[in-house]
Amino acid sequence: MDGLARMYSLALTGTQMDAIYHTSIVLNGVEYYFGQGIQTSTPGSTHHGQPMEIVKLGTTELPNDVIEEYLGSLATIYTPESYDLFLHNCNNFTQDLSMFLVGKSIPEHIINLPRTFLETPFGQMMKPQIESALKGVTQGTGTGPAPGPSVQPTTARTVPATSQPVTHPAPGTVRVVSNLSQLQSELTRASNSCAVVFFTSSTCPPCKAFYPPYDQLAAEAGERGTLIKVDIGVAQDVGMKYSVHATPTFMTFLKGQKLDQWSGETPAKLAGNVRILLEMAHPAHPHRQLRLPSLQREITTFVMYKKVPPLEKLLQKLPATFKEGHGVAQVIEFVKQRHSTNETVADIRVPDLHAFATTLTSTYSALPSGSHFAVVDLVRLLLLDPRASGYFAEEAQHATLLTLLAPLSQDDLSSSHLSTQNNSPPPHPHSARAASVSRPTPLLDSQTSLRVVAASFAYNLAAFNHNARFDGNPDPLSEGDQVELTASVLEAVSRENESIEALHGLLFALGLLVYEAPMDGSLIDLCRAMGVAETISGKTKVQAVQKEPLLKEIGQLFSKGL
Repeated sequence: MDGLARMYSLALTGTQMDAIYHTSIVLNGVEYYFGQGIQTSTPGSTHHGQPMEIVKLGTTELPNDVIEEYLGSLATIYTPESYDLFLHNCNNFTQDLSMFLVGKSIPEHIINLPRTFLETPFGQMMKPQIESALKGVTQGTGTGPAPGPSVQPTTARTVPATSQPVTHPAPGTVRVVSNLSQLQSELTRASNSCAVVFFTSSTCPPCKAFYPPYDQLAAEAGERGTLIKVDIGVAQDVGMKYSVHATPTFMTFLKGQKLDQWSGETPAKLAGNVRILLEMAHPAHPHRQLRLPSLQREITTFVMYKKVPPLEKLLQKLPATFKEGHGVAQVIEFVKQRHSTNETVADIRVPDLHAFATTLTSTYSALPSGSHFAVVDLVRLLLLDPRASGYFAEEAQHATLLTLLAPLSQDDLSSSHLSTQNNSPPPHPHSARAASVSRPTPLLDSQTSLRVVAASFAYNLAAFNHNARFDGNPDPLSEGDQVELTASVLEAVSRENESIEALHGLLFALGLLVYEAPMDGSLIDLCRAMGVAETISGKTKVQAVQKEPLLKEIGQLFSKGL
């Protein structure tokens, strides 16, 4: 091919090209080259024949296991499918391996030849035909396996080029791409966020100063942004596409659109620009600008009622119809033994919790309201045993436990003034959580003690949800569940004019539910529609509860944070 190149190149392209080069690396008696993936052979025995020139690049001091590991990483980049005669060929592979082994480049005229050819009009026109005609010659048949450098050629093994699928790095790591298709794929994945592209090259010493801080910025960005690194010496199609001729060059993208580009500068400027980009892609929630010490932290204290009341008095308050229910007698006996004897807890047999849960679900809402507190207290004592609490904590059973905060009937909901102001759809009838947190009647009960217990329960639920959100995890409660629980809490706040203790739990629960909730979500819409700020402000005029300290803090959340 070199003779043809010399004969026709000047006439056809206006540029003298002495040859179309194939290169390889010989290490420890093994020839490494790129065609059908990374391949090896006895030196000089490939389909290209004997070399026209041998260049001694130097001696590597790297151990064999390090070289093998590096070849494994290259195998995910230099796959048979990624081969491109002009932009991703054997010379790109040889250059990468040479720089790794001895820190020395292969001859520049070989590296630059494809770009020199493609920059000519004839080169652009003939590129598809040349690729089609020469693919079989340049890429080969793929019969040569690829052993590691410590393995003799006669005992060849295949470097895992196609057996190891390319996987996307975990969030917080730099994405390394080697061609235009990979880069465009990464930018597409970041189209709803932001991305930074670091254009570098193996022959750019200043670029190396940016490598460690760039990795640190990727870890800092996590899932909020994508940091990409591309060697334009390898990915020449990328350099041509984005007209990058100098390294280091950085380019930023916001929501799929190019935002900025700069070359050189310092790692400090890079860090500043990346952090500004992340802030633009993910602006801080407005609630973080407020001073809300009760809410701007993880909640570590939950309301735990562990006091055991006189059991006989408690049992007397339970309705006879409830005590006759399936499984209830076993629970009563279990509670008596658990809290009235010196028996080892592990020796006390756990009752039929499923039967008790079924009875509780089917009868609780029909019980006289005056007996609700006694039933709640019985279940509370049952849950002090970790075996019982573990059972009810399961997804399939916790709705039964939450039935203690039974929902109002659908007729009550439709006739309530709240339903006309809340346009969010009702929770799905099969949603366990929604069915149990929707409009809990104990929040509105006439008994102060029961209202305090219900407010504490709402606080515990809200704190559980808040902690997950505060840690950056998905909310455990669905948006529909949160809207229903918030509506119940809001109505209870508007009615609570007697108990500071109950109001404290309600306000705390309300603040935890709303803090850093999506500003365009149904929960914030509900609070705006119901005029929560005015409701809380009105409580400062009620003498019995006006000294509650949370009125000021939660009032600030709704007056300035909506």
